[in-house]
Amino acid sequence: MELTTQAIANLVGGKVEGDEKAKINTVAKIQEGTAGAIAFLANPKYENFIYETKATAVLVSENFEAKEPISTTLIRVPDAYTAFGKLLTAYQQMTLMKKVGIEKPSFQSSTSDLGEDVYLGAFSYVGENTKIGNNVKIYPNSYIGDNCKIDDDTVIYAGVKIYSNTKIGKNCIIHSGAVIGSDGFGFAPQKDGSYQAIPQIGNVVLEDNVSIGANAAIDCATMGSTLIKQGVKIDNLVQIAHNVQIGKNTVIAAQTGVSGSSEIGESCILAGQVGVVGHIKIADKVTIAAQSGVSKTYTKKGGNLLGSPANEHGQQIKNFVVIKNLASLKKKVDELDRKVNG
Repeated sequence: MELTTQAIANLVGGKVEGDEKAKINTVAKIQEGTAGAIAFLANPKYENFIYETKATAVLVSENFEAKEPISTTLIRVPDAYTAFGKLLTAYQQMTLMKKVGIEKPSFQSSTSDLGEDVYLGAFSYVGENTKIGNNVKIYPNSYIGDNCKIDDDTVIYAGVKIYSNTKIGKNCIIHSGAVIGSDGFGFAPQKDGSYQAIPQIGNVVLEDNVSIGANAAIDCATMGSTLIKQGVKIDNLVQIAHNVQIGKNTVIAAQTGVSGSSEIGESCILAGQVGVVGHIKIADKVTIAAQSGVSKTYTKKGGNLLGSPANEHGQQIKNFVVIKNLASLKKKVDELDRKVNG
């Protein structure tokens, strides 16, 4: 990638202060910037680096006010972090999405349909009646089962396994080791103590702009679809069980597990190691703190949950204070007991 600072400003909707023709060919952290690099400043903790950085240009927010002289070119934008994200996306498109063609050995069923500018890496497999959209990138050692549909501009990294009948939208990213469409955990207990498997005949649907982290697992539905809606971002090592629905633009951090048939609302945040039991609903814009265990339906839009079992954040903090002082409270109760009954 090589762009002028003015071209980058046009790309991210910014305004150049300094050399509009300076050439940029890489990106860097502000403290590690070198000639030809562009960095960004969003966190005030890193402001001191902008006065000494060797980066050719730095993205800053419109309201940034320098306290010392700055030698680098500035590109002022409404939000520096968001603008840098847009720039990285463009950088990725210029590099990652260049791969085109079918490497050998790989297998493509004669009944499958590949769009234009597709990349099919070595040792990858595309099953029967599967449709692959334009500019899709499927990296080596990936498996795409029968009757799948993968829409335009989606990237499937090495070693991903996508079971039959899965539907994936546009501009999705599925990272290495992810498994999409494996059987839901459905077993009927028998009188003799054994378990009879319940066939899982549904599928998984990922809508547009979904990101799935490395080694995440999303189970197919028993019947119908496990549904991951538009814009959802799922971190590494997350388990989504059968028939779960995740609302638009919800983010789920690592090692979280959502049990079968639960519904998570739109724009929620599930922090690391959250557990959600089955057959419950979570309202829109709810934040669930790390290591919380949600055991019942929660209907307060925009609420905050903490703890296990999860409770309203403010109430749970009060509960934690009481628990912290249980030993001293017990001592006082014992003293009162001796006085009353002694």
